[in-house]
Amino acid sequence: MEERMKKQILHAATLLMLAFGVLMAYVAYLMTFQSEALALHPLNPRSSVGEDHIWRGSLLDAKGRPLAESDLPGARSYPYGKMMAPVTGYFGESTGSAGLEGYANRTLLGITDEMGRMGPVAQLFAADHGNHVRLTIDADVQQAAWDGLDGRRGAVVVLDADTGAVLALVSSPSFDPSDIEAQWDGLLQREDSPLLNRPLAGLYPPGSTIKPMIADIALEKQITDPGEFFECSGLLDVGGGYTIKESHDEAHGKLTLGEAIRESCNVTFGTLGMRLGGQGLSDGFHRFAFDRPLQGELMENGNHLPDFYHLDSGDLAQIGIGQSSLLVTPMHMALLAAAMVHGGIIMKPYMIDEVLSPSGAVLHKTQPEEWAAATTEERARMISAWMRDVVEKGTGTAAAVSDVPVFGKTGTAENPAGDDHAWFIGSARLPERTIAFAVLVENGGEGGRTAAPIARDVMMSILSGN
Repeated sequence: MEERMKKQILHAATLLMLAFGVLMAYVAYLMTFQSEALALHPLNPRSSVGEDHIWRGSLLDAKGRPLAESDLPGARSYPYGKMMAPVTGYFGESTGSAGLEGYANRTLLGITDEMGRMGPVAQLFAADHGNHVRLTIDADVQQAAWDGLDGRRGAVVVLDADTGAVLALVSSPSFDPSDIEAQWDGLLQREDSPLLNRPLAGLYPPGSTIKPMIADIALEKQITDPGEFFECSGLLDVGGGYTIKESHDEAHGKLTLGEAIRESCNVTFGTLGMRLGGQGLSDGFHRFAFDRPLQGELMENGNHLPDFYHLDSGDLAQIGIGQSSLLVTPMHMALLAAAMVHGGIIMKPYMIDEVLSPSGAVLHKTQPEEWAAATTEERARMISAWMRDVVEKGTGTAAAVSDVPVFGKTGTAENPAGDDHAWFIGSARLPERTIAFAVLVENGGEGGRTAAPIARDVMMSILSGN
C-alpha cells in the first residue's frame, strides 16, 4: 500500500513538473518571440501608461487640417466624424483602438517602444504632449468620394500612382468615432457593418475590372497577341453543358484584345481564362501581388484567391471575367490600376507622411518605395491605351474629364447574395499628379452608370483644388 502511494505521488509530481516546464517554456516563448507584438498591441494596458496626463498628438491631413485632436489630456475629438472614421479609426478604453489611432498610438502619446515596455516607470520619462502625425489623406478628396457614395454601401480608394500616397480611403456606411464606446453594442448589431473598413477588409468579386490584368497575363504567356481576332457570338461554351453569355445578350462579332477591353467582352476573356489554365492565372495574380496582403497602417485582410490548379474549364473561364470564387479588396484593385499607369510598377501604398514633434519639427518622413514589378512598361502602356478607349468611347464614358487623359475599366460583378456590385477602376494624368482609384458601390448595378461618375467627381475635386 505504501509503495503504491509513493508511486502515485511520484507520478503526480512528475506531471506537475512537466506542466511547470511547459508553462516556463511558453513564458520564454512569449518573452523571446512575442514580446514585440504584445508590447505594441493596442489592448495592452501598458499602452495607456500616463495617457490621462498626456495631450495626445493630432492626426492631420495633407494640408495640415486636424482629423483627430485632443481638447484635453485623455479627451479626443474628430472634426470630420463619420467621413474620416476609416482613416482615423477610434480610441477607446474598453473597445481598444483601431485604425491610425491604434497603429500610431505610441507616436501620438510621444512614447517610444522602449518606454512602452517599462510599464508605470515610463511615466517618469513621458512628455506632456505627444507627437503629431501628418497623413497623405486630402480631406477635400475624401469629401468628394464620400459625397459621391451618397450613403450607399461601398468603398473608394484614391492613390498617387507615382508615390503610393493614399489621398482618400472611404468606407460607407461608417460610424462616429467621437463616442465609440457608447455606440459599440449597437454598431456590432447593425446588418450593414459600419465597423467594416471596406477598402481594406471588404471582399468582392471584381467582375470585369479584372480584365486588363487578364489581358496582361495572356500577353505575357503568349497565348494571344494584340492582332488576334476573337469571334463573339454572345455565348461561350465552357463545357459540362454550361455557357457564359454577354451582358444584355450582346454579340460583338470579330474584335481584337483591345476592343474586347473597350466593349468588356466576356467571350474573349472567358476564352483567355481557359487558355491560361491554373498555372498561368496563378503566376499572373502573383505578379500583381494579389497573394501578398498589405501590412502596416494599411493592413489588409487579404484577397481570397481560388485554388487555381484545381479549377475546371468553367471556373477558369469565370476567373477570366472576374467571377467564380475570386474575391478582392478595393485597395488591391486600385493598385492594379496604378500598375498600368505607372509603367508596370506598383508603389507601396502608405498613409503616414510625416511624424512631427509638438513644436512642429519633422521626426520622420516616409520615402516612397517600389512594392511590386507587376508588368513591363511596354504592356502597361498598351493596356493603358485600351483603358483610355473605355473612357472615351466604351463603357466608362461617365468618367471622362475634359482635357484630362483618363484610363478606366468598368465592372458589373454578379453577387449571389443580391443585386450586382458596381465597379470602376482606373487612373488619370492630372496637371499636378497622376492618380489611380477604385470605386465600388455594393448592389449598385452597372459600373459605368453608378461607379464611374463617382471617380469623375473625385477627379474634379482634385482639379479644382477644393
